[in-house]
Amino acid sequence: MIPRALFPLRRLLLAVALILCFIPALHSQTPEPALSDAEVEMLRDKAPLPPERILALIGFLDDRTKAIDKLVTLQHRAGRALDLHDMMEQFTSIANDLDDNLDEYGKRHKDLRKVLPKLVAATERWATALRSPPNHEAYNVSRKLALESVADIHEAAIHLVDEQKVWFLAHPPAKDRDAELNTETPRKRPF
Repeated sequence: MIPRALFPLRRLLLAVALILCFIPALHSQTPEPALSDAEVEMLRDKAPLPPERILALIGFLDDRTKAIDKLVTLQHRAGRALDLHDMMEQFTSIANDLDDNLDEYGKRHKDLRKVLPKLVAATERWATALRSPPNHEAYNVSRKLALESVADIHEAAIHLVDEQKVWFLAHPPAKDRDAELNTETPRKRPF
């Protein structure tokens, strides 16, 4: 017979043992990051250059849609549905980052006029690629979220095209500072 004083200790040990059993399961549920370390580093490098940053994000989303297309062709591969789910979740995460960047750059009136038509065309490609896999319960919700993100980006890009036309017509961008320095007439030295 166990003394009554040891019951709280026994319960504590049982609780600790249960927690330790669930730690690996909880750890395995943490999602993979949507961007690789190299992609994150590339975005950091392009932070001061909004058009190049948008082009980099377009490239990352193109890479994810190519991976989705490849997975669609591998119909009998084990784990295909889960891989499609993961790829669509990565796509959605990157697309949401792109949408956030568009919102921020739009507020700051960053000149994106050259990349916005490319972005509009890319949204059409992405939507087609996301619709290509057949319905499956493993990724239908992820696909729906990804398609909603693409629709948001498309709408934001179309809105920004019009907004930037008006803004830059009223506020033409200043000439490049280096060009101004090179065209200045040199001062004459008094002798």
